[in-house]
Amino acid sequence: MPDVICNTSPLQYLHQIGQLELLPKLVSRITVPTAVAEELAEGRRRGLDLPVPEALGWVDLRTPASENVVRLVADLGPGETGVLLLALERTNPVVILDDALARRHAEVLGIALTGTLGILLDAKRRGLVPAVTPLVDDLQRLGFWLSEGTRNAVLRMAGEP
Repeated sequence: MPDVICNTSPLQYLHQIGQLELLPKLVSRITVPTAVAEELAEGRRRGLDLPVPEALGWVDLRTPASENVVRLVADLGPGETGVLLLALERTNPVVILDDALARRHAEVLGIALTGTLGILLDAKRRGLVPAVTPLVDDLQRLGFWLSEGTRNAVLRMAGEP
């Protein structure tokens, strides 16, 4: 099983739609960069409903070994940078990223990736959720941006009209 490394937004959105427990059902352990835990803690201090990764038994918090050496890319946030740096330290990792720029960097670096929508599709394929449409609706109500084309493609992949 590959190392799975998760960024802030998938944890945030899955938590907020009540589906965070899909992650340990799909993969036994998730690595979360300490920068992601710090971003979530800052959001909680601001009053947002966000998970506490330190309290999740299936999360391993890690700081990239190379973090103090160089920032991977100046235009990415600390969470995305941490995810990509940890991925570069592993063999055959999979990253969970929603940010378009971070996803492009992962592709350029040859790192396998998925996102919140990919997690929901995997969950439906494995029978963990009955439908993706209401979850996508919930995500969009929370401000999760996706184009109409992407929405339609995801629902088509889920086999939902």
